[in-house]
Amino acid sequence: MCISERNALPRRKSLLQQNPFGRSGFNLRESTKYFLSGGPVAISFITILVMLLAISWRTPRIGDRWLRPLEQHAARFARSKSLTIVSLGLVTMLSRLALLPLLPVPVPAVHDEFSHLLAADTFTHARLTNPPHPMAVFLDTFHVLQQPTYQSVYPPAQGGALALGQLLGHPWIGVLCSMAAMVMAFAWMLAGWFPPHWALLGGVLVFLRFALFNYWIDSYWGGAMAAVGGALVLGSFPRIVHHRRTRDALLLALGIGLLANTRPLEGFIFTVPVGVACVAWLIFKKGHSGIVGRRVLLPLLAGLVVTLGFVGYYNWRVTHNIFLLPRALYQEQRLNFPVFLWQSKKPPLHYSNPQFAEFYNVLTPKTYSLPWYRQFWEKCALWWSFFVGVPLSIPMLALPWLLKDRRIRLPLIQFLSCALGLLAVNYYFSHYAAPLTGTFYILLVQAMRHLRRWEFQNRPMGIFLTRFVVALTFLGAITIGVQAYRYPRKWWAIQRAKIVNRLGATPGKHLVLVRYTPSHNPHVEWVYNAADIDGAKIVWAREIPGRDSAPVLAYFKDRKVWVVQPDTSPPTLEAYPTQARP
Repeated sequence: MCISERNALPRRKSLLQQNPFGRSGFNLRESTKYFLSGGPVAISFITILVMLLAISWRTPRIGDRWLRPLEQHAARFARSKSLTIVSLGLVTMLSRLALLPLLPVPVPAVHDEFSHLLAADTFTHARLTNPPHPMAVFLDTFHVLQQPTYQSVYPPAQGGALALGQLLGHPWIGVLCSMAAMVMAFAWMLAGWFPPHWALLGGVLVFLRFALFNYWIDSYWGGAMAAVGGALVLGSFPRIVHHRRTRDALLLALGIGLLANTRPLEGFIFTVPVGVACVAWLIFKKGHSGIVGRRVLLPLLAGLVVTLGFVGYYNWRVTHNIFLLPRALYQEQRLNFPVFLWQSKKPPLHYSNPQFAEFYNVLTPKTYSLPWYRQFWEKCALWWSFFVGVPLSIPMLALPWLLKDRRIRLPLIQFLSCALGLLAVNYYFSHYAAPLTGTFYILLVQAMRHLRRWEFQNRPMGIFLTRFVVALTFLGAITIGVQAYRYPRKWWAIQRAKIVNRLGATPGKHLVLVRYTPSHNPHVEWVYNAADIDGAKIVWAREIPGRDSAPVLAYFKDRKVWVVQPDTSPPTLEAYPTQARP
């Protein structure tokens, strides 16, 4: 299962008549229609590909005088695996910190970000959840449970990473640390499957693709933690098979634990093929059963018991039911739209405020009511644009050989099973596929190994193509960085942050009543609070049409009351009329 130098790949002799590519998509959701219609992207990509093949045939060793010594130095450096892994982690952190003058610390703007930040704030108070608040109807918001306890609906791992950052000075430090951990985990994972220099190359590609310019690093709801879990699972398996070490079994259990506490459904689907492979290995291996039991099975089972125990305990504290996940309870309480494609839509539900009614009864069904085949193509387009793009599509020229490669049969099966699982769910964001990221990079690096050895008419065309992939990925990262710098951040989120800073510098405690217009966009949500609501300096509450605000004003009678109107330009903050208070 582990790929080593002893398993050197044979040189490839023909490829020009094989085209594993079909239609491709643009980088944005709005461009999916081009993907669905076959659009100009496929034509443009095929044209570029033909040009690359022509260049690689004409001058396959262009730049060899400078690039070959560079590759040799990198190969020597990669022999020190620990140094390679640590270096990639440091480069990840230092590079993103160096970009702060151009791309400052992100301001939360998405519902999910505030929900994860609530979990982080809760954990920094040394508790797993918070008691329900008596004024919950006015403080209620998206993706947050109010009953039976007050807590984020999401699994706790992302909130734990943000809590670490909050303890160090800012939640985004936790994002930065988790991204560095992801790059390091991928380099470690790839070192279990490939020779050191290929593992280094894979780590560099992960760094260029994810660690600089995308929402995983520039927000608080990315997929780095789930990707780390997937990398630990995939990196542990070949090491267990070859070395039977306790530490690898514990790392496998840790990876499963991270998946269970980040993406439980996708993590379960991701882990099943690995579990089947482990059982098959135990059945068909010969000898050393006692060593395997002591060094592998017992530590693995102990780790799984700890994981199940923690998940059950966390569920019990948050939902008061060890078998009920917070997200599942939230779906029961709030969602009338089916989670899976085969489920039927529920009747519209009644909500306490018009923003919830608009979001759950109108916008969500409108967004996710496409026919299943259009959802399929849209998910493929979004996955391709985020994880692959043009540069990393080129190695898939080696797909015919990849499909025949028995050494990576497990990642292939895992990739297909996880893809089917993702397609079965109505909702999709790129971090949903985070556990699958490690699988894709195993397939990608193996594809590049095949492509590197490809020759046509005694011309080493694969050498040029693999070098071009690295160069294009680097240039692509720069291009995305320029676009990220030029693209304005969420204007309303910056305005909200300014108001938070203004009130934070104003003496006393404050209650802010948020007054929305009837046409308010529910994606622009201002009502989010800290874990300790009564002890917080600022409390955000919503004005509900047709409902008297006297109870919330009386409850927070010792606070200065403000009214913010988010739908004006710019949003206004005014003192609440004294005569209107009860």
